[in-house]
Amino acid sequence: MSRLRGVAGRDPRAGFKPGGRDCLTSVPQGLLKAARKSGQLNLSGRNLSEVPQCVWRINVDIPEEANQNLSFSATERWWEQTDLTKLIISNNKLQSLTDDLRLLPALTVLDIHDNQLTSLPSAIGELENLQKLNVSHNKLKTLPEEIANLRNLKGLYLQHNELTCVSEGFEQLSNLEDLDLSNNHLTTVPASFSSLSSLVRLNLSSNQLKNLPAEISRMKRLKQLDCNSNLLETIPPELAGMESLELLYLWRNKLRFLPEFPSCRLLKELHVGENQIEMLRAEHLKHLNSILVLDLRDNKLKSIPDEITLLQSLERLDLSNNDISSLPYSLGNLHLKFLALEGNPLRTIRREIINKGTQEVLKYLRSKIKDDGPSKSDSVTETAMTLPSESRVNVHAIVTLKILDYSDKQTTLIPDEVFDAVKSNIITSINFSKNQLCEIPKRNNFLNSLPEEMESLVRLQVINLSFNRFKILPEVLYRILALETVLISNNQIGSVDPQKMKTMENLTTLDLQNNDLLHIPPELGNCVNLRTLLLDGNPFRVPRAAILMKGTAAILEYLRDRIPT
Repeated sequence: MSRLRGVAGRDPRAGFKPGGRDCLTSVPQGLLKAARKSGQLNLSGRNLSEVPQCVWRINVDIPEEANQNLSFSATERWWEQTDLTKLIISNNKLQSLTDDLRLLPALTVLDIHDNQLTSLPSAIGELENLQKLNVSHNKLKTLPEEIANLRNLKGLYLQHNELTCVSEGFEQLSNLEDLDLSNNHLTTVPASFSSLSSLVRLNLSSNQLKNLPAEISRMKRLKQLDCNSNLLETIPPELAGMESLELLYLWRNKLRFLPEFPSCRLLKELHVGENQIEMLRAEHLKHLNSILVLDLRDNKLKSIPDEITLLQSLERLDLSNNDISSLPYSLGNLHLKFLALEGNPLRTIRREIINKGTQEVLKYLRSKIKDDGPSKSDSVTETAMTLPSESRVNVHAIVTLKILDYSDKQTTLIPDEVFDAVKSNIITSINFSKNQLCEIPKRNNFLNSLPEEMESLVRLQVINLSFNRFKILPEVLYRILALETVLISNNQIGSVDPQKMKTMENLTTLDLQNNDLLHIPPELGNCVNLRTLLLDGNPFRVPRAAILMKGTAAILEYLRDRIPT
């Protein structure tokens, strides 16, 4: 019993105080008994406004069952109970924790996410064995200095709080590998962060950072740095010396220039979409030997240099919504699985080629490499018909390519004659972009199922099923593993299967807007390949609108945090 005396030293009666009846009403006796054997106690989602005293004292009080029956078998000797090492009290209504937390010195995991905590007790610094602390989705404004005493801490999760700064001494957490400070109110990152020498993952997204300290480059083990959704205008050049960096997220900032990465030989993904980058030069690209994903969407790029062909490992290139008018033909020599070009004023590639998908675009570019320049065939030859509105529609594209193109007409409505031109021809793609339409043309379909034979479309990358009558996501879609974009808004879908969806490893865009989803399964957060997830216009209550507005990454993170442990 020496172990119990040591813990109970602060209270002479600690080892002999029986558990109270009031405690047993909020925590079942069987749960406490099981926790004494396993060392783990899960009290998540129990509507608790405070942690019952018997939880803090689980290692020092005589169990209730000992008072009822003093004859124990060898396996039930309470004095040989296991110290509590894992305590989960997430998804409750806790507003504070008491210093009785110190009565659980053996804790290695403390999970208190999704409560209403505004502060942490200083006694948390006495949990010297703690390895994982999750206090995300609370209302913390500051952290106690004593948190620096948690020298064994490996994972610290503080996302979705109200922190404006990081406390002094934080850099003493020398064993910390995973630190999440996203969705707070941070304006600066202290230079002392460089002392976090074991850090592998650092998430600073959705704060108010205007710059990063050059010292951050001293984190020689850092593999993943997420600075999405900040106010960054520049990146310190020292960042280029981070030899272990594999994933760098700089989405939705104010960058005007792409940094150079001469030492980042292991960099696999670079996300700089939604910035103000105007130029891409050879020196920006020549060191990215291992890059697999390059996201440059929603910038101000006017051209792509020929040196793009140096990126021989590149699999996904997103150039959407820039000002690119032409592409280097040598781009066709890359082994891309995905190339996004939408929203660019491209003149050298016909629209119908782009609509056919990545492989057809690459094939076209390769075919032009031997040419001295764009041939006459680069200009779009149209077989046109004159409509009463004196508009033009490409009948040849309707008949041979199954494309109805009525784009860039600056019209407020699509004339019926355009649809009449289709006649009995089957159409697989419609382009009404660059007009002034105020509403979707009322030419909806009535599909509520898809044939199982579609499974044979093993190369299908994009499917648009919007404005139909589907009640569930068609099962056959889960089996078309090449799918990259699924547009199924404005239907009657009531559920999706996150486990099956996770097998769709190429899926990056999923539009489920304006359906009948009452519940978004948390496991959908595991579909980490999704870059665009649209859920507006559904009757679910969570995630809240404020989360949806923060974008796909925030939605997925929110859902992952709610997966039952």
